[in-house]
Amino acid sequence: MALGSPEEEALRLLSFLASAPTPYHAARLASQQLVAAGFSEIGEEGWEDPRGAHFVISGGSLFAFLVPPASGPRDGLTLVAAHTDSPGLRLRPLPDLGRAGYRQLAVEVYGRPLLNSWLDRDLGLAGRAAVRIGGRVEERLFNWAEPVARVPQLAVHLDPGVNERGLVLNPQTQLAPTWGLGEGGRIHSRVAAIVGVEGEELLALDAMLWPLEPPALAGADREFVSSARLDNLLSCYCATRALAELAVGGSAARPVVVALFDHEEVGSLSSTGAAGGALPRLLERLNLGLGGGREEHLHCLADSRLLSVDVTHAANPNYLERYEPSHLCLPNGGPAIKVNSQQRYATTAPGAGWFVATCRDMGIPVQWFSSRGDLPCGSTVGPILAGQLAVETIDLGLPVLAMHSARELGGAQDPHHLIRALLAVVGA
Repeated sequence: MALGSPEEEALRLLSFLASAPTPYHAARLASQQLVAAGFSEIGEEGWEDPRGAHFVISGGSLFAFLVPPASGPRDGLTLVAAHTDSPGLRLRPLPDLGRAGYRQLAVEVYGRPLLNSWLDRDLGLAGRAAVRIGGRVEERLFNWAEPVARVPQLAVHLDPGVNERGLVLNPQTQLAPTWGLGEGGRIHSRVAAIVGVEGEELLALDAMLWPLEPPALAGADREFVSSARLDNLLSCYCATRALAELAVGGSAARPVVVALFDHEEVGSLSSTGAAGGALPRLLERLNLGLGGGREEHLHCLADSRLLSVDVTHAANPNYLERYEPSHLCLPNGGPAIKVNSQQRYATTAPGAGWFVATCRDMGIPVQWFSSRGDLPCGSTVGPILAGQLAVETIDLGLPVLAMHSARELGGAQDPHHLIRALLAVVGA
């Protein structure tokens, strides 16, 4: 699928967001787009010669690589990293609650969502189920895309000072979604029916609630993208689109690896997170498959570079005092390079210079983000991977408003800007 106009890419992004309510769905959807561009899935076998276009899925993470035919084990890589997970509410292992005649769900807060944004929304339920089929255990994805649950806010009559003092929510006692009336009724039984097994055949769930309101182009001139999970499926979409376009066009100058990690929002330390061993293992296997050894692998890394792509904060006009005044980023202003002296972002001047020069040659706008000195700065997978791999790193991302809300707002032209930028720097 050739790169479209800014509006066409924005509409394709909306379709991606609507079909990816969980990291597991996002990884599978990205893989389907890569298959359409000629990629093939590879397992633990088949690494004798990794040249070509392949990918690996591990839970909610996807690792895809495009290796030109003439590539050798000492050739440096271009790495692009993003993350598939978003803050929200996830089911506990024993999720069934009952209070005062209501059926409720026991949930745990995942990451750092804006809790108030999850109130009074129709919520679906999606994730993956471990099921027993005969003598084996299988994983099945599911998406109950109906208004299954809701977290109702207390009426203002019963909390008369809420608008003056602000809303404070207890994540243990005040976020349990309601999903019905009466006694009994197990959510596992409902999910079992959705995935096509008997109740006792469903062994465990990784399940999360998600807002059902569909993604949309917003604003009087359709200049915004309004959706859940822009952080960070926006970057995942752009990275996947760029890699697919690169494969179809055959213009990769060096091997390219795209890593879409799970668990960034909770620190990345997992078997499929950026602080785990998944990417180092994949890179070593790539090098071995190209005929290299330890020396060639180290030479390859020394000549590699990494783009850590995550969203960044767009300046909120109602709270400009919360931003560093000379580094205000706006939607549709292009990707922002993120810099932090405390190494919450891993950008260096040489890396940033390379990115700026490439974008400038292509006429792609670039912004700079730096946080206020008296407020804490967020972070990304960039510093984690820079520390693991010791490669030149650039942290960048598209600006969004209401980050970590159940409904975020970005620029409709920005996906096109970022895909073009990634194509330019990855193909360079």
